[in-house]
Parts: sequence; C-alpha cells; structure tokens
Amino acid sequence: MKKRHVNIPIFIPHLGCPNQCVFCNQRIISGVEDFEAESVVKIIEDSLSTVKSTDDVEIAFFGGSFTGIERSLMCNLLKIAYSYIERGLVSSIRCSTRPDYIDEEILAILKKYGVKTIELGLQSFDSEVLLKTKRGHTAEDEIRACKMIVDNGFDLVGQMMIGLPGSTLDSELKTAKFIVDSGAVGARIYPTVVFTQTELCQMALLGVYEPLTLDDAIIRSERVLRVFLDAGVDVIRIGLCASENLTSSSTCYAGPNHPSLGELVENELYYNLIKERIEDIATDSFSGKVVVLVSRGALSKAIGQRKRNKFRLVNELNLISLSFSESDELNGYDILIRQEERTDKCT
Repeated sequence: MKKRHVNIPIFIPHLGCPNQCVFCNQRIISGVEDFEAESVVKIIEDSLSTVKSTDDVEIAFFGGSFTGIERSLMCNLLKIAYSYIERGLVSSIRCSTRPDYIDEEILAILKKYGVKTIELGLQSFDSEVLLKTKRGHTAEDEIRACKMIVDNGFDLVGQMMIGLPGSTLDSELKTAKFIVDSGAVGARIYPTVVFTQTELCQMALLGVYEPLTLDDAIIRSERVLRVFLDAGVDVIRIGLCASENLTSSSTCYAGPNHPSLGELVENELYYNLIKERIEDIATDSFSGKVVVLVSRGALSKAIGQRKRNKFRLVNELNLISLSFSESDELNGYDILIRQEERTDKCT
C-alpha cells in the first residue's frame, strides 16, 4: 500500500524577499503576519503528534524565498528540520524560493541538510510578463536555476501563474512547456487573485489590469493542466489553499478565489476528454447511448458539479442517454467509452 504523504508547512512570509511583485502579499496568502524561529519546533512537534508511523512526512518551508533569508537563520532552520530526519521521524525537506536565489553554494547547503525538493517560482517564462509583474529576474535566470537544481539531483517543482498582467493563454502554455522541459517532477498552477494592499489591486482599480473571471481561470488552467499531464508531471495543486483570510472582502479584491477551483478545473478536463472520445466514435452507426468509465474515485469529477458535465455533453452532442461508472482497471484520468446498441423502432 502506498504511504500517505504529509507535509508539515512552515510559512516564512517575505523574510527572504526584498522584491515586491505586483501581485504579492505573502502575509495575506499565508495568513502569517510575523515569523518566530522559536515556533518551528512546536509546529513540527504538534504536526507529528497527528500523523501515523506509516506516513511519509516532509517538512516544507513555504512563503517568501527560503534561500534568500539571512544565512545563519536558514541554516538554523535546516538544522532543526534535519534533526527530525536523523531521528527517523521525517523523511525529507522541501523549500520554495526564487530563481535568482539559487547558486552552487546554496544548493550545497540544502543538500547537506537533507532537502529533497525545491519549489521554484516560475510564474511566467515570458519576458514581458516578468517586467510587468516586477518579478525582479529574467527568463534566463529561470533557465539557469532549473538546470542547476536538476543537475544537483534535487526534485524540481515549478510554480506558475495564470492571468498575470500581459499574460496570454499562449504564453502560459509556453511557461508550462518550459517547466516540463526543465525536468520538473511536479507543478503548481495558481490563477491570479487580486489581493488588497498590492500594486496589482491598484492596477485593477485604475483599469489597467482586468482580473480573471472564474470561467477564464478554469478554461486556461485546464489547458495548462493538460500540458503537465501529457508529460507525466504531477500537478500538486491548482489554486490557493482555502482559508478565511483569503475569502474575506477585506483581503481579496477580485479574481478566481474559489474554494473548489482545482475541482472545477478537473471537471473541465473530464468534460473535454469525454467529449473528444465520444466525437471520435460518433459515426453514422452511432447509437447516441453512451457509458463513460472512469478510474475509482473520479466519478464526481467526471460528472461535474451539479451534473454540469453530464448536462453539457447530452445537450451538445445530442445524446440519447449518458451514464457514468467507475472501473478498477482504469487509473488517473483514463477514460473508456462504451456505446450501447441502438434499437430503432419500425413504423
């Protein structure tokens, strides 16, 4: 049986990031106003008390840019985390950072203290988007950092965004392809949410930036998701983690901040996959009666919220009947279409 993976997240907002991207307010996103290094042990201990001995546990330093924080603090945090690896209580460490805070010295330190995975903020591979969002680094920095991470034996995870200023579906697909081609084993997809107390919020108020609608976010994220799935890259998350501080009107000005965004994107993926498969078999002898088989646990995603996918497929493809079932022989997003025999009435 596959072990359950458990992350112990430790958020370090902005400590290692002197740059201020137009979309970023880590204190709102993480829900952490201040960071106290002394609290790390308690966070880890409290989390370990809730996991099983069979779980695959990982300590994750998120928020801000971990490799950009003051060096002694970074090493101290790594030593604390590594002590749990030495005791056999934790299997690995991961951290998130920026491409311009990666070099050989930093990677040597991370390797020394048992870091396995580096999540890199690769919000866009488009130079114009990087300038408009004030990312503070170039596409060339992204290429260099990804190569160094992979060449040094770390697992690379790319974090990209949808709907940034100047971004298009085409540039987002290119960003996803860059992440794939860089050797990433995982990815996160974040449709842009406009938070208060950010420059992006001011841009939206002035009308120089148009926030993503929920429908646009779903459609564009689904296209990007397919790039990763086709390449065998695991998509860890779509959209921000749901929390009260993210849904409040005082912190979120606009954008697709939906608590079930990831599921809605997967619904759209299943809709498109099923539609394509049915259209492939819709010859002159097509009965119009279809059974869709999906992998175990994927039934609700295939049918869609409030049976949205089922209704769309029946109406758009003029189906007589459409039913869904699970199959233990299918995995992941695999789909099997079965056609029932047509019984034409004689008159």
